[in-house]
Amino acid sequence: MKRHFAACDPVMAALMRAAGPYRLEPQAARSPFESLARAITHQQLNGTAANRILERFIGLCGNGAFPTPAAVLARPDGELRAVGLSFAKIASLKDLAAKAGDGLVPDSATLIALDDGAIVERLTQVRGIGRWTVEMLLMFQLGRPDVLPVDDFGVRNGFRLAYGLAGMPTPRALAAFGERWAPQRTAAAWYLWRAVELAREGRLPAPAGRPRGIRIVKPKKKVRKAVARPARRKSAAAAGPRRAPSTRAARARRGRSKR
Repeated sequence: MKRHFAACDPVMAALMRAAGPYRLEPQAARSPFESLARAITHQQLNGTAANRILERFIGLCGNGAFPTPAAVLARPDGELRAVGLSFAKIASLKDLAAKAGDGLVPDSATLIALDDGAIVERLTQVRGIGRWTVEMLLMFQLGRPDVLPVDDFGVRNGFRLAYGLAGMPTPRALAAFGERWAPQRTAAAWYLWRAVELAREGRLPAPAGRPRGIRIVKPKKKVRKAVARPARRKSAAAAGPRRAPSTRAARARRGRSKR
């Protein structure tokens, strides 16, 4: 691995030296159903809150063991809502359980035999499961070596820091640049996550040179809205005395009104 990155990318090679050995250990013991159910539970929540809800969900549906798809489908929505799951997550979990029951979400043995693209295509048919969630499963459960989650904020931010960019790279630009890391793009993503930690600790190596042609997302400038001010009205004193009509003009008007 070190030789591969040293030959194709000196910035990544320096990052690897600073971060140390590659330590991603896949958790192959979990079923695809369990991995995806955990991912749904954790969506849009911090780890502590999500883990509490997950524990209550397991206690309700699995009696301490992780629930089966059939056990999830058997529980009324009200009971699942009571453990802290939103109605959107309940709908996603039940759709996941139904698709696991009919085989669209396969067991581990079937999943291992599929290539990355086929896995993404099948699992993203589950409600609430996007490409990023499936990529995390590919990396952290199946240990697939060539996955680059270009929509992941941490990966994009790590690239920005490691390569000295003024802004975040677009997902398309990162995907194009990352082709040089194949077939070890999972390791590249792992080291880009480490780049954020090294920058926080002040140990991130300075980039040897900035990559050319990387399109970045420039931060939007805040536009200050002009506040409309009411027009100033002249005071009576400033305006001066009103001019009284002349007596000749007044007599002429009175004469016209009598006709």
